[in-house]
Amino acid sequence: MLTQYFTASSLDGFIAAEPEDGLAWLLTRDIDMSGPQGYEEFFADVGALCMGATTYQWLLDHHDGPWPYEIPAWVFTHRRFPPADGDVTFTAGPVPEIHAAMVDAAAGKNVWVVGGGELAGQFCDHGLLDEVWIQYAPLTLGSGAPLLPRRVEFEEVALDRNGEFTCRRLRVKR
Repeated sequence: MLTQYFTASSLDGFIAAEPEDGLAWLLTRDIDMSGPQGYEEFFADVGALCMGATTYQWLLDHHDGPWPYEIPAWVFTHRRFPPADGDVTFTAGPVPEIHAAMVDAAAGKNVWVVGGGELAGQFCDHGLLDEVWIQYAPLTLGSGAPLLPRRVEFEEVALDRNGEFTCRRLRVKR
């Protein structure tokens, strides 16, 4: 079981553009979801996930249809949201406590820290982040939400090309 941060980034290290944490830059890019280090390969081993309030709000605003995940999800937030239509738990609890609940719910599968970068950083601060999967798009944003606003040392696990993206799988060095 691993705790992994799987995300896309601009070359200058931003996961969402200003204003309003936009992802339009990402959604127009060519990537094969079943290709090297693609979403399908990654998600097949995920048993639980978490995200911050900004990521959750983006999903609410931009995803048509029912909640897209059939696995347990936690949203770290101090905001109030309407009841979710899936297995979603809203929490302001401590990361280590919620991580333990996520590991139990994942039943031997991996835990996905969806985003943002600050939430992934909090997992890393507690020694709970094992890997980072980054799909780098061939563009710069100049500003926005940072990929991982911490100093973290990594070991390369894999490096691939998928469509327009350079994909890196990195292990956190302890």
